[in-house]
Amino acid sequence: MLGAFGAHALKTRLDGEALSLWQTAVQYHFWHALALLATPRLAGAWAKAAGWLFVGGVVLFSGSLYALALGAPRAVGMVTPVGGLALILGWLAFAVAAIRA
Repeated sequence: MLGAFGAHALKTRLDGEALSLWQTAVQYHFWHALALLATPRLAGAWAKAAGWLFVGGVVLFSGSLYALALGAPRAVGMVTPVGGLALILGWLAFAVAAIRA
């Protein structure tokens, strides 16, 4: 939905850089939403940690990019790398959970 919203409703309202931010946010949001669907198939603390890291990462990473695309102050971008780190740590936790399963 967010991808379609960006492609149709925001296309004429945002410049190319803002649309690029929006598209990046949508892509990361999508792939990590899929990862969240797979996480419950694993068990244990590592899987739980992966799920929470994915959620936090999407909120911080994609959320900050959505906000920047819509005109939030540039300072909001300081949160983006924290979200990216959470996503990376989520994948590492997911891998540990998968190996232990």
